[in-house]
Amino acid sequence: MTVSKTPRYYPAEDIKPAKKTHLVKQNPPRLRKSITPGTVLIILAGRFRGKRVVFLKALESGLLLVSGPFKINGVPLRRVNQAYVIATSTTVDVSGVNVKHIDDVYFGRSKDPSKAEGEDVFFEGDAPKAAIVSDERKEDQKKVDEVLLKAVAAVPMLEGYLAAHFTLTSNDKPHLMKF
Repeated sequence: MTVSKTPRYYPAEDIKPAKKTHLVKQNPPRLRKSITPGTVLIILAGRFRGKRVVFLKALESGLLLVSGPFKINGVPLRRVNQAYVIATSTTVDVSGVNVKHIDDVYFGRSKDPSKAEGEDVFFEGDAPKAAIVSDERKEDQKKVDEVLLKAVAAVPMLEGYLAAHFTLTSNDKPHLMKF
């Protein structure tokens, strides 16, 4: 009686191919009812927290396109997640603002292979490099601000409201406030 060892190699044909998984296309998140174009929003987190901004449109990714206007409170055209804003009852007429060409790709960073930093360059750098704003963005900001500033000037005291910071003190009860 001879005993044979089992082979160490098994042919690939015995292995069943992996089944293709069905990818579900995600729908963009729904916008809150209180957020409509022209609504003044309060940003709750990030660099511009406490600033009041004007909502312009919802982007395909579900993020909100907002602007300060830059001349009033220093907030540029920017994407914001709706989880980090409070909608107020104040509205601005934004029917004249043209932001059709602004989408998520507009905010993407440009891939420049010549600026690829090596390890040596990373450890040599002392001061962080300032962000360079493209001329296209500056022009778009000017166009949007021009129309927004006219709309803001039409409503009394709105410019001061947009310029003011939103803050809470220890005595404030946000759940009782009407925004």
